[in-house]
Amino acid sequence: MGGAALGSAAPAAAQSTGEFDGWFDGVGNYEGVVDRTGQSEVTVEVGVPNGQGPYGFGPAAVRIDPGATVVWEWTGEGGSHNVVAEDGSFESELVSEAGHTFSHTFESEGITKYVCQPHEQLGMKGAIVVGSVGPVYEPDYEGWFDDVENYDGTVDERGADEVTVDVGVPNGPGPYGFGPAAVRIDPGATVVWEWTGEGGQHNVVPEDGSFESELVSEAGHTFSHTFESSGVTKYHCDPHLSLGMKGAIVVGAVGEPGGEPGGEAGGGGEGEGEGEDAGDGGRAIPMPSDFVGWAALVFGGGLMLALTAVLGSEGYVAYRDHESAEEAYVGEQSTEASEEELPVEVEEGYDPMGTAALVAGYFVLIALLWVFMYFVEFLGGPTITG
Repeated sequence: MGGAALGSAAPAAAQSTGEFDGWFDGVGNYEGVVDRTGQSEVTVEVGVPNGQGPYGFGPAAVRIDPGATVVWEWTGEGGSHNVVAEDGSFESELVSEAGHTFSHTFESEGITKYVCQPHEQLGMKGAIVVGSVGPVYEPDYEGWFDDVENYDGTVDERGADEVTVDVGVPNGPGPYGFGPAAVRIDPGATVVWEWTGEGGQHNVVPEDGSFESELVSEAGHTFSHTFESSGVTKYHCDPHLSLGMKGAIVVGAVGEPGGEPGGEAGGGGEGEGEGEDAGDGGRAIPMPSDFVGWAALVFGGGLMLALTAVLGSEGYVAYRDHESAEEAYVGEQSTEASEEELPVEVEEGYDPMGTAALVAGYFVLIALLWVFMYFVEFLGGPTITG
């Protein structure tokens, strides 16, 4: 069994640049910076799948707090590996044994890039991001925070089971803000909004209507909601919306490399696109998106079924009458030629075929009108109700 080799206790000479500058080009298992802030010790595996074999660090890039310790643990795959910082601040032994560990504590904010020397050309590279430096990924809020002065980026609170957001913090002309305005949490985490007692009555109302607090002014009042699914939930205070009292809860890796591209969902996020064809990005079958559209679809479908039933019934009656007439004609031909045929009187009155044709035409007209209204609704024109 391999012993744990401790790195230098001195602060790492972390790089001050806020970018990776192509460091991860060609590193197949790099999927963005994995946030491990809030943890005093973080484990990175040595010898995970990457490109041609087990020549990677997992995860390749990690964000930690200043003072946190990173423990590299060997998987035993891919032969002998080591961990060597580009700035020379630490270096491990060259080891192949599974379970061997090497650790280093990072005291200062910055970015430290490191490699496995024998397999650097195979893309066995990693990076430790300490503090708030380095790439920071924001979801596309689509202008939601344009008039929110206290919005200063998304605060990452992943790793916490419960996160508190203050209600009634300074924002623009007064205490009309949520603090922090935008928070990123893990799926399953709970957000607790706590009233400061400033700015009068406030409430918490999401744009998708998935939950709603009462309107309260009392300091210390709380309201909580648990977010189970990844996505973005935008919310506001009803009385102070025009003053920019808005917030957002980001659940999961929305907007980050390897994460969801954005949009709203999750624990009350607004719905995702409906009926999209994965092949070409268009709609395979137009479907209604509201109650009126569905009502029109059901009503029109019922008319079409009724029309089919009427036409089928009349067709069967006509076929049966034709068969009867044909049998009667054949029977008459078998009688003696000298027998005088009686004149056939056609009774004036109800014409079933003519009536059926009239009814069928009426239903066809209604069906065509329904189809026209439905596709106008689908194509974004005047609504059915309008």
